[in-house]
Formats: sequence, C-alpha cells, structure tokens
Amino acid sequence: MAVTIAMFIAFARGTYREEIISLVTIAVIAVGLYFAPLPDTRPTDGLALAFGGFGHSALITICALMIMGRGLVVTGALEPFARVLEGVFRVNPQTGLLTALLVAFTLSMFVNDTPVMVLLIPIIVAIAAKGLMPSSKILMPVNTAVLLGGMATTIGTSTNILVVTIANDIGMAPFGVFQFTPIVLMAGLVAIPYLWLVMPRMLRDNSTGPDLAARIFHTRLRVGVGSVLAGGDLSSLGAKLPQGITIHSAPPGPLAPGHGLHISGSHEAIEDAARALKGELAPGWIIDRIRRVSKTLGEDIVAVEMTVTADSRLVGRTLASSAIADLYRVAVLGIHRPGVERRSEGEDVPAAEIREGDVLLAIGLAEDLANFARSDALLRLEGARELPRRSKAVLAGAIMLGTISTASIGLPWFDASGYAPIKLPIAISALAGAILMFVTGCVMFDRVGRALSAKVIVLIAASLAIGRVIDDSGAAEWLGQALSLGLAYLPPALVLAAIMLFVTLLTNFASNATAATIGTPIAYNIASQLGLPPEPMVLAVLFGCNLSFATPIAYQTNLLIMSEGGYNFGDYVRAGTPLVAIMVTVLSVLLVLWYGM
Repeated sequence: MAVTIAMFIAFARGTYREEIISLVTIAVIAVGLYFAPLPDTRPTDGLALAFGGFGHSALITICALMIMGRGLVVTGALEPFARVLEGVFRVNPQTGLLTALLVAFTLSMFVNDTPVMVLLIPIIVAIAAKGLMPSSKILMPVNTAVLLGGMATTIGTSTNILVVTIANDIGMAPFGVFQFTPIVLMAGLVAIPYLWLVMPRMLRDNSTGPDLAARIFHTRLRVGVGSVLAGGDLSSLGAKLPQGITIHSAPPGPLAPGHGLHISGSHEAIEDAARALKGELAPGWIIDRIRRVSKTLGEDIVAVEMTVTADSRLVGRTLASSAIADLYRVAVLGIHRPGVERRSEGEDVPAAEIREGDVLLAIGLAEDLANFARSDALLRLEGARELPRRSKAVLAGAIMLGTISTASIGLPWFDASGYAPIKLPIAISALAGAILMFVTGCVMFDRVGRALSAKVIVLIAASLAIGRVIDDSGAAEWLGQALSLGLAYLPPALVLAAIMLFVTLLTNFASNATAATIGTPIAYNIASQLGLPPEPMVLAVLFGCNLSFATPIAYQTNLLIMSEGGYNFGDYVRAGTPLVAIMVTVLSVLLVLWYGM
C-alpha cells in the first residue's frame, strides 16, 4: 500500500514523467519482493511478478488495438464521417453538435478513444474556424461523449480491457464484448442531453476564431477522362464544388480531358475538390509514379509546405519549366503567393513565374522531399502530414469489423448439434486484426512505433504489477474488509455509488489504468464480504474509471483538447463535475435494477 500511495502522489504532482514513475515502481516491486518475498514464494518469483505485465495478454491486446486504430486513421477510413459532419453543421449548428456527440459516442464503442479524438479534433477546429460554432463549446462535449461511449464495450478503452482481464484472473466469468452495453446506452440517454444543451452553456467562448493566416493555394485542376468535369461547363459546377473553393478562370465552352481550371483554396479544400470532381492537381504520370514507388518501398506519401528562398534556382522559373517532377520525383499541388488574395483575378498564379517567398505545396516520399528542399534551397515549414492511403480504407474498416465480430458474435461454425459459432478471445481477435493490417499494407510495419505509446505500455505494465502485488499480498482483501465495515449497513445502490465514486476520484487525479487494477480486486473482495454479486461491483469500477472528465490530467484526450479549445483547469471542474455526479447516481441505480440487487 505504501508503494501504491507513493505512485499516486508522484503521478498527481507531475514532477516526473509517467513512464519514469512507472519504471521506478516496477523496480521497487522487483527489488522489494526479492528481499521480502511473499509467503510461499521464492525471491526470484518477484521478478516474474514485477515484469510479468509486459507479457500480459491485456497489454498485448491494447497494443494490437492501437495498431488497428492507426490503420483506420492512416487509410482515411473514417473521413466520410468528417465530411458528413461538416455538412450537418452548415445546415444547423445545434443539430451538428448533437450529430457530433452521437458519432463520437458510437465510434468510441469500437475504436480506442484517442484515435477517435485525434480524427475529430481537426474536423471540429475546421468547423469552428469557419464560424459555425466556437471550438470551446464543441471540443469538451465531444471529448466527454467519446469517454462515455468508450465504456460501453470491453474493447472501447484499454482500461475496460484491464478491468475485465483482471476480473477474469481472479476467478470471474469472462465478460462479453457487449455484455454491459445496454446499461451504458440507458445512461447515455441522460448524459447526451447534458452534453448537448447544458455543458456548452457552462463553457466560455474561448475559441481561437477563424485562422486568418491560413494559406490559400492556387492550382490548376486538370480534367481527366473519367472526371466529373468532362463535358460540362462552369455553370454546372456550382453544386459540386466543395466549400472554400474559388474558380478564377476556365477554358470557354464545354470542358474536355486535358483542360484545366485555375482554382484556389486551402490545402484540404483543393484536395476535396480533386476528389469530388475526380480531377488531378498535378500531371497524372508523376502522381502514378509516386504511388508506385510508395507501394514498392512500403513508405507513406507525405505532403509538406516549402518556402522559396532568394537563393533557389526556382526563382524566375514556372512550374512547367522547373522540371521538379523529373529531377526529384516530387509533385507540386499548388502555390501560395503572399499578397494574392483568394479572389484575385489579375494573375494566373499556377502558370506564373515562381517568386521569392512563394510557398509550394508538394507531395512525395520523405527522402525525395528532403532532397528537393536541400537541392533547390527551399525552407521546409512545419505541418508535414502523411497522406491517407484511401485505397485501403474499405479494407481497414473490414478488418476492424471482423475483429469485433469474431470477439462478440463469433466465427460461423457448424457441428453435429447445428450452428455453433466459435467466439475468439479478444486478445486473439485483436492480434489477428493487427497482423492483417500489416499484411495488407493498411499499417506500414516500420511505422508501427507511431501507433504504440511507450508511456502507455510502461504505465500498464506497472499498473498490472501493482494490481498483482495488492492481490497476492492480501492488501486488497484487507482493504475490502475495512471498506465493507463502513458499507455493510448501506443499501446496494449506495455501496455501488461509493465504490464508483472512490475509483472516479482516483482516475481523475492519478491514472485510470492504475485505478482499474487496484479497484477491481478491492470491489471483488467487498462483494465477497457483503454477500453481493461480484459482476455489478466490478462494473462499478469499470464505469468509475471512465468518468475521467473532471480534470485535464485524468485522460490524455483531455490534454489533447486543452490548447485547441483554450480551456483551463477550472473549465473541466465546472463542466465535468456535475456530470460525474449525475453519472455515478444514474449508473448505480441502473446496476441495482439490472442485476436485481
């Protein structure tokens, strides 16, 4: 218990990084159990206990799910939701907020919370930048919806997997993927209205507003053989053009393959226009060449912005005469020219000579782009991003769906008695899904480090070690006996509420993973002491660990939105604490009613 309390204090103070605290905790357990082994164990058994978390099935499952979440993001499998969401906000902001909450809640049931928020944050910021609704009034409600949706299934968050795995280790029957989903959905009927109508009113309008410095790129959208543009004219393009695109010039009469439109817009807008109209932002041969090399080498295509310096050989040349594609295997998608506004009609920027200070939007492989910048004296700006491999989007979605199906519904199988589906353990399903992500190229093997978080891995390993020590040393049983003395005369609903509130306090000021590994065996022992069914008690721990929205340090997505929404510590306390109280009350009552306690 002393080691556990010390770890909590260290996490709460934040003086040292979480992975350092976790490694020190593991070391203390290993050394301590060597010199003071548990009863009926050898000194070296402490090493196996301290470091066993690194090989635990829960950690392997979490890593596999992180990899699959990465696959959904890098293939753009979730991008259709983004386009639909922006369209709904344009119709009605309040309807858009409700839609965003429902989408976030639903997605996080199947995808880890962090990838969902990583995808939604730029969408929400873009919506706010267009003046549709302040970002501060969207980000926190959506993030909270993600956290609530994540607790609806065993695979929704890594914390859920930890809780159900530990519960299984101490003797409980395995939880099904959707075993407690109905309870969370019923609680969501109370939570979603609060997030939709109440929480935004409690948050200050501290959004950053439109990004007036956003670069507008001029480019030539080429008409291809299969393009929507072929055979049409400018009058027919109005409804097909994405928001934020301006047409500056086009050939007279119907458009034909080989023609080009001078358009301008943000990076995202011109890419959306090319995708919607099936046009090309650069000559097709260089785009095809980059894609072929990317596939052969197994490397992602990257988009970067580069400023032309005074020493560049490009100054005074046009894109057509610069031979960039031939020399460097790089495609320039557009040019941002300072001082040339979006609606300027006086200059054909894509065909004009390149000037000092122009910003080129280029795509290619990382090494080719670096060679281009070095050889032609370009200043590479921040904000490089990998382009989604959209050809793999459907495949990545199918793999994730198959993983969920085999863990929840099971593999179709027939035996002598008829149809008997085989349910795979979530660890096996997740590992199989991760392998398929690698084999099919949805996730590049040398990019797997970007999907995995060393901090999360070490933290989970330390949490598992702490949980084992608390259980094996008898500390959990002792705590259960101590707490049961105070809870013995309370009705079941208050017992559940007390356990859930205790775990919620831990998860908001320390680590939800650690709170889960400590709270689960304690709840199990309290159930044994009071003669209550263990399943609702363990679910009280699981739910409490997910009510992590009252402080910014409670969960990593809380920190992700902090700067984007301009939030401070008080915003989380003011808007999140009432919902914590509501959810503890509602979930406790639902657990009592659901299990007939």
